Amino acid sequence: MFDKNEFIQLLLDCGVLKFGEFILKSGRVSPYFFNAGLLSNGKALDMLSNGYASILANELKDKNPTIFGAAYKGIPFVATTAQTLWRSHGIDVDWGYNRKEAKTHGEGGNLVGADLAGKKVWVIDDVMTAGTAVREVVEILKNAGASLAGIVIALDRKECGQDRRSAVQQIKDDFGVPVFSLVDIDDIIAFLQDKGESECLVKMQAYRQEYGV
Repeated sequence: MFDKNEFIQLLLDCGVLKFGEFILKSGRVSPYFFNAGLLSNGKALDMLSNGYASILANELKDKNPTIFGAAYKGIPFVATTAQTLWRSHGIDVDWGYNRKEAKTHGEGGNLVGADLAGKKVWVIDDVMTAGTAVREVVEILKNAGASLAGIVIALDRKECGQDRRSAVQQIKDDFGVPVFSLVDIDDIIAFLQDKGESECLVKMQAYRQEYGV
């Protein structure tokens, strides 16, 4: 069973989730920052993959489901999630990932793992800020003869873009697929409230009020 508060505490313990002042690519000054690259131990990957698998287990209804992780962070995420789906849910999924640079020898190409042709593929990612990375993955899938079935991310910032929609809302609208998250900014705010972390809480609430959707 995936517990959101335990996961947020793990993010804090691993330094994945930090509070302070962080300048984002958008130029906004965020009171928090999320770096999934620091989920670098067995316990962290286990909890993360359990979260992804708990969502996917309810969604993978195809006879031959496929999941995909984008290089580089998505590679361990998709591999451990495939294992967890089998061990914990009895669901045997095909999985694959892409290389940043196409291989020029051997079998060549920039895709590794499952054959994606004709498949409806679920993408696993860490956080969606502007949706740029996801759109790149959609192109990769399209070029491989596959289509996007849905997306599961670790964190939804629920932050508006230029058209007042969040990146998640834009992806949902543009591609007509579901997007699920393990936690979002509201979960983090609720966690801070429970812990009595007043200084962080005030800054998070103010940021949510200004930029949230």
